[in-house]
Amino acid sequence: MDKKKQAIDFHHMGYNCAQSVVIPFCDDFGIDKETAFKLSEAFGFGMGTYGTCGTVSAMAIVLGMKNSNGNLGEGERSKGQTYKLIKEATKRFLEKNSSIICKDIKGMETGKILRSCDGCIEDAIDILEEMLAEL
Repeated sequence: MDKKKQAIDFHHMGYNCAQSVVIPFCDDFGIDKETAFKLSEAFGFGMGTYGTCGTVSAMAIVLGMKNSNGNLGEGERSKGQTYKLIKEATKRFLEKNSSIICKDIKGMETGKILRSCDGCIEDAIDILEEMLAEL
């Protein structure tokens, strides 16, 4: 099953947007689904405050899993490159959806819905697959 279909299926099962995006990538990075589910739980619903869209937060998690060198000690770190990656992913998401803020995307204050949650999940998966293929 492709990642986009998995993500939408997870969302329809009640997973939040962040969980729905992160979990299809678990096997790619050797992370079990239960751990990913727990780690991404607080990022849904715009971090519970209609803030940054959970799918954008999920892209940061996935890109970190891909790019981090995991160096816990002193020495070379990978975070600068990871920050560049999420900046690019956020730019791409913003171009598709006109906002990265959950309440704006859902039209909570304007009444104008910019994109459905399923649409945001699909966009995040597309962006991640494109970017991961580029790395």
